Amino acid sequence: MIPAMAWRNIWRNKMRSLVIMLSVAVGLFAAIAVLALYKGMMQGRVRTVIDTETGHIQIHHPEFKSDMDPGLLVTYPESIIKQLESDKSVRSYSARVITTGMLSNPTGSSGVQINGVDTVNEAAVSGLAKKIREGGLDWKKNEKGILVGKKLASKMKLTNGTKIVLTMTDTAENMVSAAFRIKGIFQSANAPLDEANVYVDKSELQQLLGIGSNIHEIAVILNYDDSVSAIQNRYQTKYENLLVESWQELSPETDLMVKTVDTYSYIIVIIILIALSFGIINTMMMTVLERRREIGMMVALGTSRGRLMLLILLETFFLTIVGIPVALIAGFLVTGYYQRNGLDLSGMGRDMMQSFGFDPMIYPSFPADKLPGIIILVFLAAVFSSLFPAWKSLQMNPAETLQK
Repeated sequence: MIPAMAWRNIWRNKMRSLVIMLSVAVGLFAAIAVLALYKGMMQGRVRTVIDTETGHIQIHHPEFKSDMDPGLLVTYPESIIKQLESDKSVRSYSARVITTGMLSNPTGSSGVQINGVDTVNEAAVSGLAKKIREGGLDWKKNEKGILVGKKLASKMKLTNGTKIVLTMTDTAENMVSAAFRIKGIFQSANAPLDEANVYVDKSELQQLLGIGSNIHEIAVILNYDDSVSAIQNRYQTKYENLLVESWQELSPETDLMVKTVDTYSYIIVIIILIALSFGIINTMMMTVLERRREIGMMVALGTSRGRLMLLILLETFFLTIVGIPVALIAGFLVTGYYQRNGLDLSGMGRDMMQSFGFDPMIYPSFPADKLPGIIILVFLAAVFSSLFPAWKSLQMNPAETLQK
């Protein structure tokens, strides 16, 4: 009886009911849009970290990352590389020689991390070939080619084909220098890394540092993201004298961002729902005040206050539940469109986004895993919004309302 009466009551003023249903739909759609955008941004950032910066795991000397001492080498690299080549879980790997040094030219100097790589293997691990904006990776051996980031090139007025000098310390703590010719300028989604990193041929850097055929680091890309922990533990157990780190450990700020973004997004969703609640309260209060004679009559005829309160709550519930499917369908369709085509946020500041390591092209992802929580929050907002109008209806004096 009460549910049927509540359903009929919401259609007595169709325009008002449609407005509140639309408000619920818009509020829920906004919540879905926020979650989808944040999820897409975080997925994009994680992919950038894995596919262009760190790989899934890295293997190096336990103290190498803290000291960057060229003498802290990977022991028995041939054995590790042989196992990686036969490991079906591994898609690609890149053996690197890494040191810090100074890049200088007639206009000035800048501290950089010098990465000695095999360009073919490095392209498979960090997508180096896709980052090239000028020049290429196909320079000849012993040509002393170097790749510099676009931000560094702009800062130091470097152009493709010009010469620069790299100065570094070898394993005997002697200062060594060599001239290199810029063979390519690259740009990634992380501008600070572009400014701080340069790439040279691995054999050239090995010769300058005096480390023979040894290396400092092996970066590995796996076939599946969810196998990182198992593969990391396997290699760490086998090579106890080395340190095997996952991308979460190599980029802790990204891992922290992924873990905390849900909290921030839920805070925004709650703010949206609070704003929605005020609209529901206003509408339901108008409904209660307009029907005060009817409510007084119901109480006079013996309707209990509990049933009267249930009536108001059910009306709010029905108004809310009708708006939810509209929001879900709209959210799914809009998110699906931008997930396929991308959402270009470069207008908000490409340089600003890249300075934080984000690609300006975002691919939102429908937050299906968070929908139950969001729908519960919407229902809670609706219930709490109806409590005050319901309480107000219980305070009415039947005798007074019937006299008006």
